[in-house]
Amino acid sequence: MKAMPAVALLAMIVSAPTRAAPLSDAEATFLDQLVTASVVLEQRCVGYEVDGAGAVQLGARMLGSPNAAMAMIDAYSAAIKARDGESYDPGKFRPEVLETASKTFKRVRTDLIRSPNSACAAYGEASVDRGLLRRY
Repeated sequence: MKAMPAVALLAMIVSAPTRAAPLSDAEATFLDQLVTASVVLEQRCVGYEVDGAGAVQLGARMLGSPNAAMAMIDAYSAAIKARDGESYDPGKFRPEVLETASKTFKRVRTDLIRSPNSACAAYGEASVDRGLLRRY
């Protein structure tokens, strides 16, 4: 993972007092599952592709509405863009999402690098079972 760009760091500092709030348990769980599925794809585990509708449905069940699910998906997208130094919508950026997603990303990616076959199967199938990924 790259070092955090100055823009993302500045966004975290500026927005921290007004925007930083701990993630709810449901948000943290959905984000963990979302990040896990994205790392499976990022590491090119064979046989999996994104199931966008399934992700929104899962998030809606966990967070209470499709809008809440999309807000978390958008916050994760903004975190990825901020981390990569790309432009992002600061209104969707949440520093707590960046922090939590970074920890999950590192943990899952490490497992996938250390044990690609078993970790791809475990994380990939768990993501399929949750509806975030589908087999192809």
